[in-house]
Amino acid sequence: MTPTTEGDPTPQLLGLAERLYGLPLAEFTPSRDALVKQHKGTELAPLLKSLRKPSTAAWVVDLLVRHETEQVEQVLAVGSALREAQASMSADELRSLTKQRRQLTAAVTTTARALARRHGLKVTQAVADQVEATLTAAMLDADCGRAVRSGLLVAPLASTGVDAVDVAAAVALPEALGFEAAPAPAEPPAARPTLSVVPDPDADAKARRAAEESLAEAEGKLEDADTAWAEAQAEVEQLEARALELQAEIDELKRRLADLENDADDVDDALEDAEEARDEAQAVREEARAARDDAAAALERLTS
Repeated sequence: MTPTTEGDPTPQLLGLAERLYGLPLAEFTPSRDALVKQHKGTELAPLLKSLRKPSTAAWVVDLLVRHETEQVEQVLAVGSALREAQASMSADELRSLTKQRRQLTAAVTTTARALARRHGLKVTQAVADQVEATLTAAMLDADCGRAVRSGLLVAPLASTGVDAVDVAAAVALPEALGFEAAPAPAEPPAARPTLSVVPDPDADAKARRAAEESLAEAEGKLEDADTAWAEAQAEVEQLEARALELQAEIDELKRRLADLENDADDVDDALEDAEEARDEAQAVREEARAARDDAAAALERLTS
């Protein structure tokens, strides 16, 4: 935990954030707003207001950290051993730990899905893939491991183990790195984690407003998606029409080319006939010239 420093709001902020990010996902926004109202006029208010609602995958991982802490610790321990094996180039150990890593992340992801279901959230395959990618990142990258262990994730993580990951963007606040969320107290299977805050008489109204805002946001995104689809469809139709025009032009040129080829064949035949006629005319011409020359010579002899 972060040590308390007089005048420093960080320890209290982390404590409140720890409790907020342990809430059911639908309760995050109204509970955060209630805390902001409770601390109105203090330096904590704007800091609390800046806390982002976690994505579904991040919330599932935060839930896992609190309710299956031992499994998360095992994931991080195997990740540390894996990184040491990579550093020492121990090929046999690396292969063994890589296989163990894949089996472990798959098993823990299954646990996370069941845990989320018990807390009222059905996890889709897409979200499960993000959860598994986040667990893998925690094993491959030490900073990702610290971000996961904080229990204050707001976005899923992904890492190849080679390139650096911007973990600061994936946690609620920079001080989360190094913070460790406490395990949730043991509770009956049907119990749900709750956050004790000053009762807010407007909680139901705020929850409705938050739901309405979520619906409006979803409808806005759908409208944007519809607009983008319509624009893309219009472009497809335009290009299809142009393709038909070009194909018609190509067909017309092919027909014109065929006509020209036929005309060329006819000209070739006529040229061949003309050349034969010319050659015959040339022969007649030469015979006539020879006859003339003979007649001229005969005349010259008679007049001499």
